[in-house]
Amino acid sequence: MNTKRLLSTILLLLLCWHSPLFSQIADADYAPVIRTIMSYNIRNATNDNGAPDYDNVATTILRHQPEVVALQELDSITQRSKHRDVLREVALLTQYFPIYGPAIDYDGGKYGLGLLCKHRPLSVNQIPLPGREEARTLLIAEFDDFVMACTHLSLTEEDRMASLSLIKAEAERHHKPFLLAGDLNDTPKSDFIRLMAKDFTILSPTNKGTYPATSPKKCIDYIACYKPTGSSIVLRGNKVLEHSGVSDHRPIIASIQKKTPTEQMLYGKPYLQNPTPNSINVMFQSLTRVHAWVEYGTDTLQLQRSQMEYSGQAVCHKMEHRVPLTDLQPGQKYYYRICAREILHYAAYNKVIGDTLTTSFYSFTLPSRNTEDFTAIILNDLHQNHTTINSLAKIVNEIPHDFIIFNGDCLTEPATRSEAMRMVHNITEPFNIAETPAYFVRGNHEIRNAYSAGLADLLVHPEDPNTYGAFSWGDTRFVILDCGEDKPDEHPVYYGMNDFTAFREAQKDFLLKEMRSRAFRRANRRILVSHIPLWGSDDKYQPCTELWSHVLEHAHFDLALAGHTHKRAFHSTGKANNPFPICIGDGPNESEAVILVLRKQGKDLTLKMLNSKGKELDSWEL
Repeated sequence: MNTKRLLSTILLLLLCWHSPLFSQIADADYAPVIRTIMSYNIRNATNDNGAPDYDNVATTILRHQPEVVALQELDSITQRSKHRDVLREVALLTQYFPIYGPAIDYDGGKYGLGLLCKHRPLSVNQIPLPGREEARTLLIAEFDDFVMACTHLSLTEEDRMASLSLIKAEAERHHKPFLLAGDLNDTPKSDFIRLMAKDFTILSPTNKGTYPATSPKKCIDYIACYKPTGSSIVLRGNKVLEHSGVSDHRPIIASIQKKTPTEQMLYGKPYLQNPTPNSINVMFQSLTRVHAWVEYGTDTLQLQRSQMEYSGQAVCHKMEHRVPLTDLQPGQKYYYRICAREILHYAAYNKVIGDTLTTSFYSFTLPSRNTEDFTAIILNDLHQNHTTINSLAKIVNEIPHDFIIFNGDCLTEPATRSEAMRMVHNITEPFNIAETPAYFVRGNHEIRNAYSAGLADLLVHPEDPNTYGAFSWGDTRFVILDCGEDKPDEHPVYYGMNDFTAFREAQKDFLLKEMRSRAFRRANRRILVSHIPLWGSDDKYQPCTELWSHVLEHAHFDLALAGHTHKRAFHSTGKANNPFPICIGDGPNESEAVILVLRKQGKDLTLKMLNSKGKELDSWEL
């Protein structure tokens, strides 16, 4: 491979690495945006011997990678600079975007200040400032999320005082954080800096000198932020840098981080998982690192608090939040809300906390152990078909119900964490799972793709962390089985990464144990749920039926619910060698999708099948 082709290949790989496709690999990591601002009076980029040294200035900048550099004392095409544009010379070496702000005509050219920026600004403005020994200026550049201003103030206090009102007036024009950097020619305890500090927060160190560079005695270089617009950022660090051998000033830096607006901290609404008569899990995801908790109670005034903990420690490193609410009263209506405060910096002995979010209240009601009446909605094979989901949600939300079972292939083949989150909320929000709990049964399509195993962080199952299990709703027992993939483990599309044979054997043991359990034996009604039907399917590969059938023949279920085939069917006992009735839902298209409504009233158990228009297609008494 020739050199030119090699360089092209390296460039292509670098571009791919930074592309959205490759960045998805790390989308579970926190990536706070920390911006470093530098201010540097470079004395026309001359070293201690009076010779120009652009390389040294560029090296200092590149070593710290600031977002913007505010530079003072810059010649442009003067005889003193041998007709060279000092700012452009440094810009070429750093590959930063230059913005020049001339203050005066000087020596056949211009003299002033400038900005070097990693990104081209949205707009640039310049206003004159007073200076009796020489005219001064303020150079302003607006970026996406902040405004940067650079200045070099007068040696005369009266001029500096007059400049302050002009700078403040300019800052008031902007709604973004307004940053001011430069050589202000005054010390921290001066009247001018004290007056400035009423409206500006000083971000750079004031306890160390910046001038003269070889042995600094005075701090006269600053980076500051206008207070009215600066509440959205926090200081993450600052420093006076070592003398680089260029200029009579030392460069300074300040690193800032923007707070996340409270309305952007959480991804959508919370959703409820795995309710019992005395507990429930509140699930939600954050878009930044937060310390989160749930406030709840039987009214909205007297509230208890629960957080996600690990052995007494609040869990703050995850974006997936699962907060258990325990010791609840059966049959009681509860109100809850999510609270979260952003953690901008988390170290052993130092933490920087941002703003706090408090959501509106949601509510839920848990079943009692002797509840005889309930209505459950069963949906399957939605395959993220948004048209179907929205149509079914309109019908379901008009039917009073206690919980929903999404019976497999509703969260199909998630490739990344963000895609998995989006899939979950595409379902939980239209069906109002913030107030009506849901159970998610894993289908074969939820097993596929890179982030399929990551669904375990977004969902809770009755036998958690297993994806099978059992739960009771009052006097009715539900048993959920996970059939795994619909092809043998050795199929080439799995690349030897599956072992559902052992997984199914473990569920056989679970079934035997469940059938001996008190909850199963004392239940008045029993419902079996699996995505792949154990009977009534045309599939040639049916390992679950072969393994579990002889156990289930003695289980005395009243009904089995399934999906997968995309062909709705109801098989009464014995019709498909099934030991009890089985109902199979339909496919993802709006024209074929169905809603199963399972209702128990006293001893009566009925099942209705509705289409996406709400029309009843069939009903059965069980």
